[in-house]
Amino acid sequence: MKLIIAIVQDEDASRLIGQLMNDGFGVTKLATTGGFLRAGNTTLLVGVEDDRFQPAMDLIERVCKSRKQIAPSPASMVGMPGSYTPYPIEVVVGGATIFVLTVDQFVKL
Repeated sequence: MKLIIAIVQDEDASRLIGQLMNDGFGVTKLATTGGFLRAGNTTLLVGVEDDRFQPAMDLIERVCKSRKQIAPSPASMVGMPGSYTPYPIEVVVGGATIFVLTVDQFVKL
C-alpha cells in the first residue's frame, strides 16, 4: 500500500477530488499555504493499494496542469535613493508536488 501526498493548487483541487472519488479513491483534504507565492494550496492524502497506484498518479497528472501567472517580484528597498521599483514577474504555477510513502500498516476504526 502507498500513501500519496499531493500538494496541488486550490484551482485544481475540487476537480481532482471529484475525479479521484469517482474512480473509487479515498481522499483526505488539508488546506495549506505555499511558501513561495504565499498562495492557498490544497494537500491531498490518498491511500492506494499497490495495483491502483499508477492509475491514481495518472489521474493527478491529467488534472493538475502547470500554468503561467504574474507574481510580484521579491520586495526590495522601494523608496530609498538609488533603489529600483520591483516589476511583476511571470512564474509557472500549478501542477502537483507529490510525495509517495510506503505504508506498512493501515487501520480504519
